Amino acid sequence: MPDYHDDLRLGHVLADAADAATMERFKALDLKVETKPDMTPVSEADKAAEELIRGQLQRARPRDAVLGEEFGSEGAGPRRWIIDPIDGTKNYVRGVPVWATLIALMERGEGGDRPVVGIVSAPALNRRWWAAEGLGAFTGRSLTSATRLQVSKVGRIQDASFAYSSLTGWEERGKLSGFLDLSRDCWRTRAYGDFWPYMLVAEGAVDICAEPELSLWDMAACAVVVNEAGGRFTGLDGKPGPHSGNAAASNGLLHEDLLSYLGDAGH
Repeated sequence: MPDYHDDLRLGHVLADAADAATMERFKALDLKVETKPDMTPVSEADKAAEELIRGQLQRARPRDAVLGEEFGSEGAGPRRWIIDPIDGTKNYVRGVPVWATLIALMERGEGGDRPVVGIVSAPALNRRWWAAEGLGAFTGRSLTSATRLQVSKVGRIQDASFAYSSLTGWEERGKLSGFLDLSRDCWRTRAYGDFWPYMLVAEGAVDICAEPELSLWDMAACAVVVNEAGGRFTGLDGKPGPHSGNAAASNGLLHEDLLSYLGDAGH
């Protein structure tokens, strides 16, 4: 079985560099923000963080391919790093501390590309989560001071805490009634948004979460962390991994229930 310790160590080095760059500009009064063609914001900090990570990867892993939210795809081969320099840019530009740099390594196998290493670093929250295939999932300040993550054991929707990002996307997908049914049936709902619900599922603090529209860079790192913490990460179509353009994550015990409300064959 491949050993991903070196890749994980590199991921932490990349995250350290990104954290320093993003925190330096967080809440800066002169932060420059542009609007991308899809009407989402991008700040100078998004671009600077991705350039920094790409530069370090070029030196440390010159043969690996890279896909990033801001600068697209580069290189080819069986190993590809996936970067979202700031997941939660809208929060970032408004001074809300819920945003993170997401770094994942994907490897090509028989079933296609799968994420094998993931780092989620949220410096304004003073939190970091990471995982590698076969090595487990952890949270802490560094590789040496870390706590292992384990999903919850909640087995009934009525007892479950459900996290989501917003209502609008569910309405656009024609899933609003299923979403509202799930909200009524479960114990608690909270809109934490972006990367955070997946990390809360991995920690066992939340039991289920789902989002109707996502890109690969939003999901790759989160998928490894959830899976290695003992949970399940699929698309709304039930296919494992971060390839469906949307996501459902759970402690595993509640996954089929979650898909029955929000899945493509659901309500």
